[in-house]
This record gives sequence, structure tokens and C-alpha cells, in this order.
Amino acid sequence: MQKGRGWYTIRAQTIRAKALRSIERKAKMSKICQIMQLTAMGLILILAGCNGKGQGEPGAYIDREAQLLKQIDQRFENPQAHYQLGKLYHADGLYDKAQYEYNIAIGFDPVNRPAQAGLVRLLADAGRSDQAVATAGLYIDQASASAESVSLLGKAFQDAGLDEYALACYQKALDIDTESAVSHKQLGYYYLAKGDKIRAEDHLRRSFQSNPYQADVAGELGKMGIMVQMPAKSSWPSQTTDKALNEGGSR
Repeated sequence: MQKGRGWYTIRAQTIRAKALRSIERKAKMSKICQIMQLTAMGLILILAGCNGKGQGEPGAYIDREAQLLKQIDQRFENPQAHYQLGKLYHADGLYDKAQYEYNIAIGFDPVNRPAQAGLVRLLADAGRSDQAVATAGLYIDQASASAESVSLLGKAFQDAGLDEYALACYQKALDIDTESAVSHKQLGYYYLAKGDKIRAEDHLRRSFQSNPYQADVAGELGKMGIMVQMPAKSSWPSQTTDKALNEGGSR
């Protein structure tokens, strides 16, 4: 049977319609695939951010590492650069490299309290708790030659999030010198950070009584509503330095 011209026209329209539907389906599938790819990329970026341990952009990390390595290359006996590089590796979970840098920093500066606290924290983070306890005890014993020295170690422990060791240092400092301005100051700030304003006030008051030249302690007491009077500058010791005026360093 011979097909008429109309039949071919209808057939062509049907094929065209099917082709258009096929193109539309492919376009939809392509769009879905693009959305899935973007979603996957977003998840990867989120996970990368979570595993980055707060280092920020990879480029910034690389730049910081290169900067510190350059400083060390220029002068290997640079304890601060080794300490900062150790912190960088520590935060990135590179414990062996971090431990090496912390040890180098301490080797060049045996009283580098932040590096000592960093090493103890690293050992704890790495699950080597017994070694962390032993190392912390060693550093506390070494720093116990004076109340100020062991207080500064306590501050380093506190900054590293090792409150148990920090408190042990502060108590040790007061055992050495019950009127130590720096020890009471650090304990005051310790309790202030914990929200214990009663103990914080007590220790800050005692710190200021022992050394009334501390502007930061006077300011902190002022925030608590306790007005204290610093001596007139004319009465300050002639050889007073900034360190002496602000015994114990910054908060």
C-alpha cells in the first residue's frame, strides 16, 4: 500500500517530537549532574576545612611555612622561628615534625616556656600521656628556681590549654613566695578566664598590693568596680623598666 504525503509529514513530526524530548531529558540529566558535582565539591571543601585544623587557606599555610623556613635558613639558631614552625606543624597534625622543631627551640632557648608547653601539649595530643606528665613535671621542677619563672611557665601552659599544669605552676609559685606579684597576677587572670570573679579579685588585689606599678592590674580591678591608686610617676624608682612596672608580662 502506497503511503501518502500526509503520512510522511506526520511521521516526521513524530520523530522530531521524540528528538526534542530526548534533548530535553539529556539537558535535565546534565543539569542534575552539574548540581551533584557542585554539591560534591562543596562537601569536599567543607571536609577539607574541618581537617585543616584551623590553618585557613592552603596558600597561607604554605607561605607561612616558607617564611619560617627562610628565617631558619638565614639563622638556624633562631628559637622563636623553630617554635612557630613547630606550632604550625602541630596544628596540622604533623606531630613528628612539630616535636623536632619544639626540641630545637628549647635546645637554643632552655627557658622558652611556650615551646615547653607546646611540647607537653603535643605529647598529650599524640596520646603519649605518660610522657606528657613526665615532661611537664620536669619543666615545672626546672622552673621552680623562682616564683616568677614557674608562674611564666604556668602562663604558657594556660595558653596551651593545659589548665591542670598551669594551676600546679601557680600554686608552686605561691609556695615559693606567698607575696609574689606575678604569681597572684597570673592566678587572678586564670580565675577571671574561668569566670570565678571572687578568686580573681582576691589575687589581683594581692598582686597590686605587692607591686602597685601595674597599670594592667589596676585597669582590671577598675573593671570590677574596685578603684586603686597607682603611685605618682615622680615616686617611681629611677631605674624602673617597663618589665618591672608590668611584672609578669601581659595577660
